[in-house]
Amino acid sequence: MEIREQVVLITGSSRGLGAATAKAFGREGARVIVNYFNNEEKAYEVVKSIGQERAMAIQADIRDQEQVNQMFMKAKEHFGQSVSTIVNNALVNFTFNGDDRKNLDSIEWEDFNTQFEGSIMAALHTVKAGKADMAKEHFGRIINIGTNLFQNPVVPYHDYNTSKAALLGLTRNIAKELGPAGITANMVSGGLLEKTDASAATPDLVFDIIKANTPLQKVTTPEDVADAILFFASPWSRAVTGQNLVVDGGLVMD
Repeated sequence: MEIREQVVLITGSSRGLGAATAKAFGREGARVIVNYFNNEEKAYEVVKSIGQERAMAIQADIRDQEQVNQMFMKAKEHFGQSVSTIVNNALVNFTFNGDDRKNLDSIEWEDFNTQFEGSIMAALHTVKAGKADMAKEHFGRIINIGTNLFQNPVVPYHDYNTSKAALLGLTRNIAKELGPAGITANMVSGGLLEKTDASAATPDLVFDIIKANTPLQKVTTPEDVADAILFFASPWSRAVTGQNLVVDGGLVMD
């Protein structure tokens, strides 16, 4: 299925990487669901930038299965077509600030649980809500957003990094189970992105260090990662599933 024929849900797409991804799909002609939790105004700005005939904003807490189910139903009614592509991008209660991170003495299980709910539980909810319609069409694309930090934890964000490592495990299990139904599941893992709301607290010196140590001599942007996400939604990725593509300018080579 060409991208322009797809209905794409991007969770947490009112800002940062999610917004860049929504706009990238809109640029390619897809119909886009801009999911948000709090930032209604920013979500509608993203919709406006894509065009109201091809995008809609839906508020839903992705940690709540019923709200996710309702979001899928609303999208299907609005576009007259079920969701074909899911990008699990939302980030729950986390900012990238190495100076203020919790170490092993201060971190608690609840911190891990918050990130597991935002990554694992949320992805489980969207996949459960969408897989039946995808199977009927014998086409589905599930793209989970990871991080290069679980392969190279230059900053040991214990809760965030661990949740994304677990998300790769879920991604591969989804790929195995849903592959016979024509559904692929992959992960795209960026590095620290310049510059989003989540990375706003990161000192400029950190970005300078990344730039100096990256083969491409640049810090990855949300737009760079968004274009890689498009690959996994495109027909060109039809034989690719269960993979993790690191998009960080070569900083981490796996």
